[in-house]
Amino acid sequence: MADTRVPDSAVETAIAQVLDAEHAAHDAVAAAEAAAAAMIESARTAARSLAERTERRIGAIRATFERHAVDAIAALDATGHDAETQHDLMPADEARLDAAVAALAAQLTQR
Repeated sequence: MADTRVPDSAVETAIAQVLDAEHAAHDAVAAAEAAAAAMIESARTAARSLAERTERRIGAIRATFERHAVDAIAALDATGHDAETQHDLMPADEARLDAAVAALAAQLTQR
């Protein structure tokens, strides 16, 4: 019968190769975890930056809107004040008003 035993040096070499591969795999996993953590932090930083820019833009839009609203309100106030001032009716205006009142009265009293 032939001796099928593997020499001790071949076994030790194989074990060393397996241990080296295991060590390399462990290092690769650690490197992948570190890379993933760096990507996550980079994404969080980008998200924070985007949120800050968005808040600034929204603030600028709100400020612009408020300025326009103040201007529009001032214009409406000015129009209201103009409407409150007394306007003297001209004879033609009085005649049109009298005709409109008479027409309305006629409509309301007709059956």
